[in-house]
Amino acid sequence: MSAPPTAHLTLLSLLSLFSLFSVATADDLQILLTVKSALQNPNTYIFNSWEPNNSPCNFAGVTCSQGSITSIDLANQQLSGSIPFDSICQLQSLETLSLGQNHLHGPITEDLKNCVRLQYLDLGNNFFSGSVPDLSPLTNLKYLHMNNSGFSGNFPWNSLSNMTGLLALSLGDNAFERALFPNSFLFRRNSAEISRLKKLWQLELYNNSLTGKFPSGFGNLTNLENFDASMNNLNGDLSELRSLTQLVTLQLFYNEFSGKIPAEFGEFRKLVNFSVYTNKLTGPLPERIGSWAEFDYIDVSENSLTGRIPPEMCKRGTMKELLMLQNNFSGDIPATYANCTSLTRFRVLVKHSMMSTWHTIHFRVIFRRLLGLLPGLNSLDLSKNELSGEIPASFSLLRLSLFDLSYNQLTGPIPESLSNEAYNGSFAGNRGLCSQNIKFFRRCSSDSSGSRYLWVVVLCVAVGAIVLIVSVSCVLYLKKSSKGGGDRSLKEDSWDVKPFQVLSFTEDEVIDSIKQENLIGKGGSGNVYKVVVANGKELAVKHIWNSDSGGRKKSRSTTPMLGKNTGRKSSEFDAEVRTLSSIRHVNVVKLYCSITSEDSNLLVYEYMPNGSLWDRLHTCRKMTLDWETRYDIAVGAAKGLEYLHHGCERPVIHRDVKSSNILLDEVLKPRIADFGLAKIIQANASKDSTHVIAGTHGYIAPEYGYTYKVSEKSDVYSFGVVLMELVTGKRPIEPEYGENKDIVNWVSSKLKTKESVLSMVDSTIPEGQREEAIKILRIAILCTARLPALRPTMRSVVQMLEEAEPCKLVGIIISKDGGSKKEDI
Repeated sequence: MSAPPTAHLTLLSLLSLFSLFSVATADDLQILLTVKSALQNPNTYIFNSWEPNNSPCNFAGVTCSQGSITSIDLANQQLSGSIPFDSICQLQSLETLSLGQNHLHGPITEDLKNCVRLQYLDLGNNFFSGSVPDLSPLTNLKYLHMNNSGFSGNFPWNSLSNMTGLLALSLGDNAFERALFPNSFLFRRNSAEISRLKKLWQLELYNNSLTGKFPSGFGNLTNLENFDASMNNLNGDLSELRSLTQLVTLQLFYNEFSGKIPAEFGEFRKLVNFSVYTNKLTGPLPERIGSWAEFDYIDVSENSLTGRIPPEMCKRGTMKELLMLQNNFSGDIPATYANCTSLTRFRVLVKHSMMSTWHTIHFRVIFRRLLGLLPGLNSLDLSKNELSGEIPASFSLLRLSLFDLSYNQLTGPIPESLSNEAYNGSFAGNRGLCSQNIKFFRRCSSDSSGSRYLWVVVLCVAVGAIVLIVSVSCVLYLKKSSKGGGDRSLKEDSWDVKPFQVLSFTEDEVIDSIKQENLIGKGGSGNVYKVVVANGKELAVKHIWNSDSGGRKKSRSTTPMLGKNTGRKSSEFDAEVRTLSSIRHVNVVKLYCSITSEDSNLLVYEYMPNGSLWDRLHTCRKMTLDWETRYDIAVGAAKGLEYLHHGCERPVIHRDVKSSNILLDEVLKPRIADFGLAKIIQANASKDSTHVIAGTHGYIAPEYGYTYKVSEKSDVYSFGVVLMELVTGKRPIEPEYGENKDIVNWVSSKLKTKESVLSMVDSTIPEGQREEAIKILRIAILCTARLPALRPTMRSVVQMLEEAEPCKLVGIIISKDGGSKKEDI
């Protein structure tokens, strides 16, 4: 009995359908095997399941729906190679393509526009080259991530105008051509089109060489929660952001914004991160800013803000950082922050009216409550205020990397845990302090407050008399020596001593030791001598001869000072010394005093027994530095530079950052040294740069060759070279790099494959830690970007380094009695 015709038709249709499905599966399989071949890496296991005898839907990282491939997720898999978009975009149902956090390179081809069903595209954190192609056909995109991927040229902003469902756009850290802040994809002239991208909740355009103002209508992006346009050249005011009430994070630092911070910001009920440092903003901070949500941090440093510090930013007890240096705030530090135990960084400079007695008294009371209750704090700068009273005993609980209470009116004992040399300069200018351990301060006693002040007066008078007698004696002695034709050339002149600490040595002890047998180094700004004074203290003395002093130039002089005009030269040196004396940070070498004459200048520093990082990496004093030590040196040196750029009253450019200017103390902790050519950026000078020849071959930023100008970003470039030295163990200039090539060129040439990247890591670093070293190398690459605007600030560098902290191996030791304990390996 034959089957009905309809049954034959149904069976034929099913066979045809299965046949088509089999062909589609075979095509998908071939496409994925092509992807595997293009991106294969022996150090990853993601492709182990990508075999011809396996179904594509069972491949690791692949998701299917109804037999069709809809998602490929290969993010953070150590992949290298170029992406075969011509093959991938043949997957007709592909909606998700995630390839971020790899080592992919090469251009993004025009074939990308054939992935028309994509909703999610992540190409961020790779090493691509060339420009981004036209994206107009990708109208279904909801998430587009291309940040930190090496793109250049003009970004196709108009391609985004029809992506009406776009939720997140991340393009930060790409060297696009300089362009105005985009408006063509955000809104049109008629109101009907303004709402096209109203679904956008994340917009990251940091470090994209953008200029101009926020265009009118930008405030219609009312669903925006995370907005980052930092490190550009944007200007104008922030009024267009008043209606963005859903903001959680707002990052606008390092731009040229001016005007007042809108009062509406104080009513943003989701805001937890607010960073607008290094702009030109004025007026007060909104009173209730940060009071609604679990506020995390605020950084408004380096503006011209005025008024009171908002009192309720730590209302929820979650605030970690409060940074408000270099503004014009006044009034009290609110007492509410006394109970903010979550704080880890607290840096505030408040200007007080000398006419307001109540103002000062109230501030004294607040000080004692505010600072003794913050066990998580690691950074504190309250120098040059009018603080008085005693330092709280609970300060002994703090572990601070930055600490400065200098030039206040503090009295009483210095807490035991702070009575060490690392913090000596942190208390300068507080004549009422005492210590049982620091010999430069008077000894503490149990006398009454009145007796204490009386002793201070008596002590000051006695010290003044002694200084006067010693000074007169020195002048008479020097004159007598000059008449007698003494045999020490340095003592032919009269000397002016400017102490910045209480000194335990005399200038004679220093001058007597400036001789050839004590020479320990020669630098671009002078010779360095090791001096051991009578009490056994070791000093490092930099001797700088002036190039022209009244027509006399010493025959041994080879290093000119800054200029030939004596008056100008003196004022420049004095300005530099004033800057040096105000620098107080555990990662910056300490200056004890300057000793100057008409012919030469002596700068007396603390001595670092372990030499420089250069010595430990490259010379006969070379020693094996494990990766944890190298990492600690990198972080410490970065914090020192961050302090110079962002923590001083006026920013200081080092101008000669290099491994030989990173000194190591007895436990290999780093100190930034050699400010012989450092200059202050004057408040009324150009923000971008200041003239003076500076730098060392191999460390000099490329823009210096055609501008002869340096900025903070020049220091960042040089520090990036130091990071490369730490990771690779190589010098900045080596014959193997090729003619006219340096370590930056060499590193760039090795980024093509994962193998070549890993091959750059110093062979003494264990294989298990080389991935961690690569994280630091990535930061070094960011620091050495050719365009200064694309380099991060030192503040950002510190944050990135801290996020890249290596994992510590922990071993468990079991004793014979069955007990156990953990130890770091």
